[in-house]
Amino acid sequence: MPSTTLSACDSGVGVKNGINYFGKKNFTGVFDPPYAVVNDLSLLTTLDDRHWRAGLSEAIKVALVLDGCFFETIESYVSQLVKRDSDAIEAIVRHSATLHFQHITEGGDPFERLDARPLDFGHWAAHKLEQLSNYEITHGEAVSIGLAIDLRCSVLLGHIDDAQAMRVIDLLKALGLPTSHALMEDSALLDGIEEFREHLGGELTLLMLKGIGQPVTVHELDHEIVQQALRKLL
Repeated sequence: MPSTTLSACDSGVGVKNGINYFGKKNFTGVFDPPYAVVNDLSLLTTLDDRHWRAGLSEAIKVALVLDGCFFETIESYVSQLVKRDSDAIEAIVRHSATLHFQHITEGGDPFERLDARPLDFGHWAAHKLEQLSNYEITHGEAVSIGLAIDLRCSVLLGHIDDAQAMRVIDLLKALGLPTSHALMEDSALLDGIEEFREHLGGELTLLMLKGIGQPVTVHELDHEIVQQALRKLL
């Protein structure tokens, strides 16, 4: 029974039932789909503004990799979402949860045994930023920053043009989500790439974008590219 925007949009309909441990996400627990999920949106009215906004990063993420039309819908709802309009948040949460659910049930890899994980777009940096901040950065905030980093990397790799990347970054900002943090200057952030490969259990597989709703897979990410992306955002 999710009680945050983030879990209602994303993790509440997933198979991960775990807790963070040893500085790692979902380190201890099980991968087991729930029998049912109850999304009672009245619970979201109890959130402060920070946690109300935080989950919207996951809705933007799934739109970027699976549904470009949904991205346009989120753009059209910006003013209502900022004002915490109940109809707007219901529409975004419902469609985001549906996209996550469909990927898990129809994507062919519900228990993440394969290397390609489109729902982890922006997450190699997000997981590391959470850890470096001692979890003072929320997951949703970290994902927002991670999306911005990988969007800038996508530009530098020649996959997406600057205008499209800035369109997404501007949306994150308009919703009050962060796209940078002082910890991006910590050299340990780059360790997140190797840690993500270990998390996958084999070959590094990351998602970049060649367009909104058009993901592309890469198997390496040069540190210099990342550093250029970070400098652009700071």
